[in-house]
Amino acid sequence: MNNERMYQIIRFPHVSEKSARLQAESNQYVFEVLRDATKADIRQAVEGLFEVNVEEVRVVNVKGKRKSFRFRPGRQKNWKKAYVRVRAGQVIEDLQAD
Repeated sequence: MNNERMYQIIRFPHVSEKSARLQAESNQYVFEVLRDATKADIRQAVEGLFEVNVEEVRVVNVKGKRKSFRFRPGRQKNWKKAYVRVRAGQVIEDLQAD
């Protein structure tokens, strides 16, 4: 898989209190990923970009919220979230919370 495709699959890290807790306690990282990416694609992308060994990938399809935009009803886009567990003792340096 080439670098361009890897960067398309892993869109950006998802930062929240839950993701920070998972990172600290169970060596898991959370990413927003491309909607048509598979678990195998996500595993290859994370291993290729961050040079770590992935133990497990879990994927969640998140439905967009209903909102009103300037008093008109609308809806945000659906998106996909991946929970990636890396092997014990390995870390993704760019995403470390201090």
